[in-house]
Amino acid sequence: MPDFSREIEIASNLARKAGEVIMNIYKKDFAVMYKGVNDPVTEADQQVNALIVDGLHTHFPQDSIVAEESPLPSTSLTTGRVWYVDPMDGTKEFIARNGEFSIMIGLTIDARTKLGVVYWPTRDHLYAGLTDQMAWIEHNGVRQKLSALESKSNTNISLVTSRSHRSPILSTIKQSLHIHKEQQMGSVGLKIAQIAQGKADVYIEPSPHTKAWDACAPEAILRGAGGCFTDIHGKPIQYGLNNFRNLHGLVGSTPDIHQRVIHALTGRCSSCES
Repeated sequence: MPDFSREIEIASNLARKAGEVIMNIYKKDFAVMYKGVNDPVTEADQQVNALIVDGLHTHFPQDSIVAEESPLPSTSLTTGRVWYVDPMDGTKEFIARNGEFSIMIGLTIDARTKLGVVYWPTRDHLYAGLTDQMAWIEHNGVRQKLSALESKSNTNISLVTSRSHRSPILSTIKQSLHIHKEQQMGSVGLKIAQIAQGKADVYIEPSPHTKAWDACAPEAILRGAGGCFTDIHGKPIQYGLNNFRNLHGLVGSTPDIHQRVIHALTGRCSSCES
């Protein structure tokens, strides 16, 4: 089994350094620009993107890097080592100053996620995971194991959804699964961390609008904690294809309810994928 301790250490250090940059900007006035309709970016996104990409290039010069604020590669990347970087997942929450944003760094090898780090700078929580092996949270110098082996209540599932772009189809899905508890939160990484900590049971994003950097680190952490992370059809996430878009959405959950969730989504999300 490969030893990824060096990769985890470097990614964790870069995420923490990025968090310091973000928090320095967060405390002052900052400009908001737009890459497209409803797609904001700030100087924090750009500075942190450069910091992480430069750091990864320095330590792993042979690896490919795909980062949200960098030009996308012109070809698919389905072989070799590829880092996926979201310098600030939850830019809208950063702008709203509600604290729900994170730095996400993940590594795939031959288009399969291997490890991931998610750092929540406003709380100094670092989540890390090795796919299908282990996951943990670090806070105040203490490391604790994460476990997402089963839902809190099989008859009272807890859903965590996007605060800024919740899909309307989720109301129908909630009825189908008899879900009465829903928590809205920014950042895919932070939502997945809720499941890995046992504070929620399932995350569903049926739209094709998330990207590979939204999925890579969260997948490693949730699967490291024993959870499941697939597209809405229950199939593995396809990294390095489709211009790095997750065309068939994302579903993360504890393993005991994953198939129930996938079944509930079947036939209901064709319009979401278009």
